[in-house]
Amino acid sequence: MVPAFVTRHPRNAPRLLIVPGLHDSGPAHWQSWLQQGDRRAVRVVQRDWTLPDLDRWASRIDSTLERAGAGPWIAVAHSFGCLAVARHLALQPDSPIAAALLVAPADPDKFGVASLLPTQPLGLPSTMLISETDPWMSASHARRLAQRWGSSTINLGNAGHINTEAGFGPLPLARRWVTTMSQRLERTHRPDRAAFAEWSFAL
Repeated sequence: MVPAFVTRHPRNAPRLLIVPGLHDSGPAHWQSWLQQGDRRAVRVVQRDWTLPDLDRWASRIDSTLERAGAGPWIAVAHSFGCLAVARHLALQPDSPIAAALLVAPADPDKFGVASLLPTQPLGLPSTMLISETDPWMSASHARRLAQRWGSSTINLGNAGHINTEAGFGPLPLARRWVTTMSQRLERTHRPDRAAFAEWSFAL
């Protein structure tokens, strides 16, 4: 599916990191739709999409970022990928990930990995998209996890696991969030990167 949009970025704008869940996100999935609209986006590719080994998945995020080069990065994760991002942030306090959109996180208790996840705020701007009918995580548990991590929440209601089977497909909300967050990060970091001429008025 080719998106009807192509994101254009200012030089050195934050880059998009796609972090799928178990079994990857197929071509009709909203993560693939989002990635196809951003030529600078990078996808984390797991060696074994069927094996929910949290440390291996977090390590794969590390190696992907190392190969991809400088950030900052905006991570957009789904399902078990959300847990991998949280684990990565816990292990890498200097991670170049500057913001995260966590969509329909999988229940860590179902995988026995709750003890490996942060119990404190993630230390960056984050939003969790949750569903009242997600078979992989109850809405009440998702809200508690979001509170623990300092993430704001958006409840999509009857949205299943917010994946292809549930009708997503394009997810314009995710694109709007990424665009808004990218602009916010650009404003935050602009003085560090602005050309001399742009700031000469301050002399």
